[in-house]
Amino acid sequence: MNDSAHTIYTCPMHPEIQVDKPGKCPKCGMKLVVKGAEVKRDTGNSNYTPLIVIICLIILSSLSISLASGFSLVKIISNFMIGFFLVFSGFKLIDLAGFAEGYVTYDLLAQKVYGYGYIYPFIELFFTIAMIFSFQIRTVLLAEIVVMAFSGIGVAIKLAKHEKFQCSCLGTFLKVPLTKVTLIEDFGMALLAILLLVLK
Repeated sequence: MNDSAHTIYTCPMHPEIQVDKPGKCPKCGMKLVVKGAEVKRDTGNSNYTPLIVIICLIILSSLSISLASGFSLVKIISNFMIGFFLVFSGFKLIDLAGFAEGYVTYDLLAQKVYGYGYIYPFIELFFTIAMIFSFQIRTVLLAEIVVMAFSGIGVAIKLAKHEKFQCSCLGTFLKVPLTKVTLIEDFGMALLAILLLVLK
C-alpha cells in the first residue's frame, strides 16, 4: 500500500483544514504542510547580523548624504526612512510568494486577506518614491504611521503568546528571528514618521 495515500496536509494557520493532497488553504491561501511536520522558521543562520549590518549601512548613507547637502535632522530622518523602505521592500520582492507565506503567520491583516502579503512590499516601495519626491508628504507620513504601527501590533501579539516565528522583514533571503527587535523596528519607523510630522 502506498504510504503517500495516508499523508494528511493541513494549514499552519487553520489546523482544522485537513486534506489528502498538497495545495493551498481555502481560508487564507497559505501553502499546506504535512500534518505533524514541524515548521521550522528559526534555524540555520537565523540571527541579527544581517539586520544590524543593513541598518548600519542605511544610517551611514543617510548621514553622508545629509552632511553633503547641509546638515539637517529632518534630512537625516527622511533619508534613513527612504533607505529603510527601499532596502526592505527590495528584499521582500526577491521572493514575493515566500514573503507572503511568512508574513501571514504574524500580520493581522494578512491573516484575514492573504493577498495583502503580496501588496505590502509595494506599499513600502511607494513610501520610498513618495518621500524622495516629497509627494503628499504629510499624508504619506500618516499612512506610514498606520501601516508600521499595525504591523507592530501583530508582532506584539505573537511575542505576548511566546510564539517563535521567522520574521519576514527581510523576506526569505535573509533569516531574522521574530523578537523584540522586530517590534522596535516597526514601532520605531512609526515614531520616526511622527517625528517628521512634528518637525516639518
